[in-house]
Amino acid sequence: MTRPVTVGVDGSPESAAAAAWAGREAVRRDLPLRIVHAWQWQSYDLAPTADRDAQAAWAEQLAQETRATIAERHPGLTVNAEAVEGGSVDTLTAEAAAAELLVLGSRGHGALVGFLLGSVGRQVIAESAAPVVLVRSDDRATAEAAGREIIVGQHGDPEDGAAALGFAFATAAARGAAVRVVRAWSLPPVFAYSPASLKLLDEAGGLEPYERKALDEALRPWRERFPDVPVTEHVEMGSAGQVLLEAAAGAQLVVVGRHASLPVGPRIGSVAHALLHHAPCPVAVVPPA
Repeated sequence: MTRPVTVGVDGSPESAAAAAWAGREAVRRDLPLRIVHAWQWQSYDLAPTADRDAQAAWAEQLAQETRATIAERHPGLTVNAEAVEGGSVDTLTAEAAAAELLVLGSRGHGALVGFLLGSVGRQVIAESAAPVVLVRSDDRATAEAAGREIIVGQHGDPEDGAAALGFAFATAAARGAAVRVVRAWSLPPVFAYSPASLKLLDEAGGLEPYERKALDEALRPWRERFPDVPVTEHVEMGSAGQVLLEAAAGAQLVVVGRHASLPVGPRIGSVAHALLHHAPCPVAVVPPA
């Protein structure tokens, strides 16, 4: 079964930008597009005539109007839309489980709008089984022009960042874009050194050569799988979040892996938090493989 690119919409300018981004990405990946609006019936004392059927009709109208807009832009794209009654987190995480990726609108400064407010948005990102792409309201197709790289962070052993690297390379291949792989490093405290790690560092010729060797090993399988994707290796001492943000200044997309073992708030990782707050382009948060 072909997995679609799925986008959550709520009628805001941010979700309209997310739908536009998702439509372009679905065309590039030759995948169908699914548009979802999660809604729940609420009774308002100030609007006693607003019944359940009226709200359901409005929700369906929003989904279908978004579908019509995207279908008009991409005549050959298969697009379906649905208004789904249910909680935002449950609905969107269930949709993500059947999707190639989930796209959502973001207001910037870390605040997710509409049905994604504060901890709810973080929970969707933290629990999604698929990569989640956050798109700002000012995103434009011109930002995907040739020359703008896809930035992806890599850390630890090759398997640690495999999911994020795989998503970045596949996205770059679909766009004909280059990938810049960023590995940030810092001086560990003296007590972190073990005889085994010191032996590895000696063999590598020092800390920075060791980091470059580790990055090269992590990239080897992806270079082989995507030989036509240009790759730049970027190794720099400093905070991973800051190094990635600086690299993202002229990027068309930033990709970062998601942590899986911490409580709900930090579960997406401190680096992902920093990017969601400040990155000037769409951000993809990829779950571990």
